[in-house]
Amino acid sequence: MTIVVGFVPTKEGRAALARAVEEARGRSTKLVVINSNRGGRDFDLDTTRTAEDELERLTTDLAGDGVEVEVRQLVRGNEPAEDLIAVATETDADLIVIGLRRRTPVGKLILGSNAQRILLDAPCAVLAVKG
Repeated sequence: MTIVVGFVPTKEGRAALARAVEEARGRSTKLVVINSNRGGRDFDLDTTRTAEDELERLTTDLAGDGVEVEVRQLVRGNEPAEDLIAVATETDADLIVIGLRRRTPVGKLILGSNAQRILLDAPCAVLAVKG
């Protein structure tokens, strides 16, 4: 069994991660944490470093608690939804956990919705949590 969680260093990302850790502990299963960046000129090095630091601390803490965790930082030009779905498929995941944030109707129309794509295209159950 595997749980995949999308993580960004925001309140929504932290909420998703916290819930995924709870699920992994409760199910005694492996947790795969994905930090996905598209790269290019939108690539924010400070945000990436913050995520790296948080994920390193998390990995150390969870290993001490007996939770098997794998962290993947992906910068390959994909939307986060594509990366999460691909990893869930690759690992034959039982669950994907994502954080949700409020968006305006115009924001949804122009930018699309990673959450919606994951909910519709995931190969497994999806748990969406609010920040």
